[in-house]
Order: sequence, then C-alpha cells, then structure tokens
Amino acid sequence: MAQSYDAKNIQVLEGLDPVRMRPGMYIGSTGSRGLHHLLWEILDNAIDEAANGYADEIQVTLHQDGSASVFDNGRGMPVDMHPTLGISGVEVIYTKLHAGGKFNNENYSYSGGLHGVGASVVNALSRWVTVDVFRDWTHWRMSFASKFDPAEGKVTAGVPQGPLEKVGNTRKRGSLVRFLPDDTIFEDIRFNSDLVARHLQEQAFLNKGLRIVFTDERDKNPETRERVFHYEGGIVDFVKYLDADKTVLHDAPVYLEGKRDDVIFKAAFQYTDGYTENIFSYANNIPTGEGGSHETGFKAAFTKAFNDYARKIGALKEKDNNLSGEDFREGLTCVMVAMVKNPQFEGQTKGRLGNTEVRPLVESIASQRLAEFLEDLKNQELAQKIVEKAVRAAQVREASRKTRDLARQKNQLEAAPLVGKLSSCTGRHPEDNELFIVEGDSAGGSAKQGRDRRFQAILPLRGKPLNAEKKRLDQVLANEEFRSLITALGTSIDEGFTLSTLKYNKVIILSDADQDGAHIRAILLTFFYRYMRELVTAGHVYIGMPPLYKVQKGDKIWYAYDDKELGKCTKAAGKGYNLQRYKGLGEMNPEQLWATTMDPSQRKLLQVTIDDAAQADRLITILMGDKVEPRKDYISQFADFNRQDNFELPEHQQQGGN
Repeated sequence: MAQSYDAKNIQVLEGLDPVRMRPGMYIGSTGSRGLHHLLWEILDNAIDEAANGYADEIQVTLHQDGSASVFDNGRGMPVDMHPTLGISGVEVIYTKLHAGGKFNNENYSYSGGLHGVGASVVNALSRWVTVDVFRDWTHWRMSFASKFDPAEGKVTAGVPQGPLEKVGNTRKRGSLVRFLPDDTIFEDIRFNSDLVARHLQEQAFLNKGLRIVFTDERDKNPETRERVFHYEGGIVDFVKYLDADKTVLHDAPVYLEGKRDDVIFKAAFQYTDGYTENIFSYANNIPTGEGGSHETGFKAAFTKAFNDYARKIGALKEKDNNLSGEDFREGLTCVMVAMVKNPQFEGQTKGRLGNTEVRPLVESIASQRLAEFLEDLKNQELAQKIVEKAVRAAQVREASRKTRDLARQKNQLEAAPLVGKLSSCTGRHPEDNELFIVEGDSAGGSAKQGRDRRFQAILPLRGKPLNAEKKRLDQVLANEEFRSLITALGTSIDEGFTLSTLKYNKVIILSDADQDGAHIRAILLTFFYRYMRELVTAGHVYIGMPPLYKVQKGDKIWYAYDDKELGKCTKAAGKGYNLQRYKGLGEMNPEQLWATTMDPSQRKLLQVTIDDAAQADRLITILMGDKVEPRKDYISQFADFNRQDNFELPEHQQQGGN
C-alpha cells in the first residue's frame, strides 16, 4: 500500500541544518581535505583583511585539544546590531548562510570568499566555536556549540551560547576564531601540521610583506613548534623557492604587474633546463588548480609576444609557422595572481576562475608588460635564450608527432604493444572499470586469475619504466612500458591528453612492498604528474595496498596491512598462530590476492591527490631529478633511521606465538 504524500511530508531544513545533512556540498568531503577546508575558510577571512590593507600579521595555532585558531590584526568583525535581523554582526556571520560583508565592494575590494557561507559552515561542522573581537578598545566574545536536542531528536548546529558580551578593554585590534571540528562528522579531526604549514607558506608568498606565525602546540620540539613565514619579494620569492633545486637559465625571475579596469594582475616566471611547464595560478589568493580565464589570457599574451619577438630577431622567417604556446612554456616556472572584484569560481571549492571578462583584461596587461620587457636592451640575452629553447622544443615536438603518427600507422600505439600484455575487462562502461598496473608476470598471472574480469583489467609491467622527470616526450614514447600504458588508458599524452576518452575510472598501481616496488610506484606517479596531470587531479589514480602479513590459526586467517594491525591480529589470534610476511605479490595465490587486494568490498586503496601542486612539483624535482645533493638533504632531514626493521622477524615469531 502506497504511503500518503502531502504537505506534512515536506521537510524544511532551517538554520545550519543543510550543512550537517550534506557537508560534502559545502566542503568537498568529510575526509582530510574537508577537515582542512574548515581552517582554510577561517584563514581566507583573515587573508582578505591583509589583502585589502587592513592587517599585516596572522597567527594560526593548532591546539593540544584538537582545536585550531586564527587571529588577524585587522579591523575586527562587526559587533553592532544588524539593522533588520536585530542580532550582532558576529552572530549573523556565524549563524546565517549566505551572509557576509563581501557581496559589494565597499568593505573588501578583493576577496576570496563571496558565497557568504564559510564562517557559518565552520560553525555548523564544529563541536564549538569561540569568536573574540578586538575593536574600538573593547574586547568582545561570543561562543557557539552544536548540541543534541532531545525534543527534535537531532543535533542542532552552531547554537549561540549567549549574546555577544563585552569582556573588557584592550589595546589589541582584530579577530580571533577558535573551533573544534565535530568528530561525528569527520573521519579524523587531527590537522596535518605539514599540510597547514605549506598552505600558510603559500599564502605568505602570495601576500608580499604579510607575516604569518604558525604554532603547533602538539609539537614537543621547541625548535619546530613555531614557524614564521614572511617574504618581502612576494611571488618572485615563490618562484625562486620552486626552482631552488632545479638548474635555472637565468638567476632573477621576471616580474610583471599591471591593472586594467578593476583587475590587478601579477606574474613572476623563470626558465629551467627542464622539459615540462609548471604554472601555478591564483585568483584573489585562492589556488585555481584547474586554471581559468586569467590563465588563458596570460598564455595567449605570452605566446603572441614571444612569437612576435622571434620574427623580429629573425628566428622565425616569413614562411615559418608560429611556434605553439607549449614550445614557449617548455621549462617555464610561473606564478600568476589575478585580483578580481567579483570572482566567479566554479563550485565552493574554487578550482577554476570563470569570469569571461577577465581574460581580455589579463591578456592586455600581460601583452603590454611583456612588450616592455622584450624592448628593454638589458633583457635581450634572456629573450633570445627563451626563443632558442622554444625553437628546439618545436623541433622535438614535430619529431615526436611524426614518431607518433608512424607508430599509429604501424599499430605500435594501438593494439599491437598490448598483445600478450593487457588482460582487458568485458565491461563497456568506463565509469565502472578498473585497470591494475602490476609488477612483473608472476603478480600479473595471479591478478589475472583472481580478478573479476567483468570490470577489472590487468597490465603487467615486464620491465622498469624510465624516470620521466626531465625527459622529453619523444624519450617517453620510446619506452615500451609507457607506450603500452598510454594505449591501455586511451587518453593520449601531454598536450594531446583527453580525459573524456579514459577507459578506466580507477587506475590502480599495484606493486610489491619492497624497495623495487616503491621505486616503480614513484616512477609511475612521476610520469602521471608530468604528462597526464589531470588524471591525478581528477582523482583517477590509486595505490593498491596489499597486506604485509598473514596470521593463521587453524582455519582462521587475519591479514595485517601494517605493523599496528599486526599487533591487533596476533592479539586476536592468541597463542599458537603461524605468521607469514609477504615480500611480493607473487607469493599470493589468486584467491588471496582477490580477497585482500582486489575485492572492492575488502581491499584498501590509497587515492593519490594533490593538495598542494607547488609542493608536489618541488618534491618530484628533489626526489626524481638529477641533482643528488637536494635528495640527500631531504633524506637526511625526513628519513627515520631509528625505525626498527621488522621485515625479518625473530624465529619464535615466525613459527607462532604472541
């Protein structure tokens, strides 16, 4: 019998309830990324104060109780009564969705958060929030908490614990916000200190002269507990930092700045001897990893300016075609920032700038400043180096194109390289399919037998792929393992990469848990980052996590994926168990491999994400580049040489025991 459906069945979500019901809509996820997004929302408000000239210092603290706080020495939040709502400005900001002082340009000329949901979302997804305002010689405070309401049978989020109260007098100025994320919402409420530090450093680079003090009270080491980020060179210092471990073609980065209408545009760039471009774009200090109109405008201006210069100096003859943008951007490291009065980001996570009017304005600014740079006599040597590098890049690109075309004609980049390699799946829906990249024929054989052939394909690597760091496209295409992988994925590569033709929703790297396996993972991830970056940023790349140990007692079996789990398994087994340490996937039979590593209902997958593209680029250069000293320094700083190696267990543990 069908249930009745009338007006009483219509549920109205009021206040902050919509946020708690669908947190992913507002912060992206309830995992680590969403957790840190809460901190970024509060930080963005402080950054806006600095970007508009009202603050010059921000203090971010991770407290021992799991909470986080952000202080800025700006104007302080409004404390007076709202003319229509009849509550204080602080209460409006933290309890009303789509409320803020940034919808017009009277208080903030440039702002990263225009949706008016940031502070209230933080309140909705926290156990408690405390706001201190230091304004007009007065210290004000207001507290909020999320509590279970027995009458409603649910948690009521962000409830004021009283009105805004005067605490006392003060000489301080600014706002202090402290919050404790709700552990019933998030998978883990522990903030990652390194991730926070990298984000704060990035913001310090983007806001020239801003002093950001980061304190992690959880850190017992007094030498590392507090870090200060302050850069008088701004994005010029940012580029120097990114290229610190690369071989640069000129010492000082080139800096461009200009304004058209209401758009301010700044860019700093430097060339290295590398073969890939690294452009990091921002709009109102928000990273735009997916680019947007400001990046498109700059690229267009850059390509035209250098093509015009190449013809002026005779590097390009009248009959020659213009060089492509990719040619001029080979080896380029660039940081660009657009400040826009009414930015339109695609989604609350703000990955791409959508303002169409920004492109021509940025293009005009960049064209003028690049023309001035190229006309300056002291820049002629550098400009000629850039053109010469681009000409060589074009020659290689054309050779690569011919190689690819020839390969296609010979079916070398189509089905032929995959004969006897790829075991495809029968599913015809890419969104359901998975590709396992496995190490060697032994593991490949077990994976082929153990898989679900309806949606799981297997591609064994029969040799070690080359390190794609600082390798041109023609060198990558010459590697048989990479050619097989490119063909299997169906996306092409580099500027020809097309995500829409991807044949598998999940691309899973499955290698042994030893040094060779780790090396192969690093090589594959380097390749994906340098030549198929969108595959990573779109969330299609995963690392398979096979178990390290098998604990068996009678017919009962436990699998442990790390040493911590091993302790739990041996405790559960009690005395008299047998312990096996898996050194390679080939040691598992097909049934074990399916049950532990390939079964979607049982397996553990680690999704590869890029939270900080600039840091990712720098680490890949350090760890996979050809300079030894930066790699040695990194290993010396971060490797734990005191960690006990228990790969070879004592004999009594190998045979059983507790």
